Amino acid sequence: MTQLVVLDSTSLPSIFTARPEARARMRDFFSSDIRNPNTRRAYREAVRQFSGFCAEHGIVDLAQVEPVHVAAFVEAQLKQNSKPTVKQRLAALRMLFDWMVVGQVLSVNPAHAVRGPRHAQRRGKTPVLQADEARTLLGAIDTDSLPGLRDRALIGLMVYTFARVGAAVSMKVEDYFVQGRRGWVRLHEKGGKEHAMPTHHNLDRYLDEYIRAAGIAEDRKGPFFRTARGRSGELTGNALLQSGG
Repeated sequence: MTQLVVLDSTSLPSIFTARPEARARMRDFFSSDIRNPNTRRAYREAVRQFSGFCAEHGIVDLAQVEPVHVAAFVEAQLKQNSKPTVKQRLAALRMLFDWMVVGQVLSVNPAHAVRGPRHAQRRGKTPVLQADEARTLLGAIDTDSLPGLRDRALIGLMVYTFARVGAAVSMKVEDYFVQGRRGWVRLHEKGGKEHAMPTHHNLDRYLDEYIRAAGIAEDRKGPFFRTARGRSGELTGNALLQSGG
């Protein structure tokens, strides 16, 4: 079941609570329009920063916001943050103000005409582990513990399938299965897409040994990669986060 995201009024920046219709529209923006939790966190920080900027300059209602205020906010942000961060925060404001315009809270989007900072990024070749480097990495993992078996299975999954860490840690136990006498993994990618692929025999061994040691074979709907409880080495029922655990 999808978790319902509810934001109470105390969690909303003050400039967006001046009017009930703005408060309701703001709540709906973060509760229903922004689905990705990482994006939601980043956008909320952008809005929080902008609200603080407005408070410092005596702007207490959304109707008072003009393009010049958004542009000044961008300039102030550039003194403290990287260009990619500032571009993301400006994008968050544009999207939110568009949402307000559609909801008839505002007549125009004050962030629409504001240009973000230029940011050129050189694109190089994505570094890829060579076969011997991958073997060395996997062989260096201590598999005498349950977290070690988990880590080898996780890293092995990413090495053999090139899976994103986000897709890997979001796997359920049922996402590793046998089909036609071969092991398969099902990865949940961005945009709700699913990608299934056969597994290498080494990866089969890593995944099977981890499942047996963890005793999670019957918990088909449970998370595949789980956090560890303290130093005990015992795994919890919670999914491993991208930051580890």
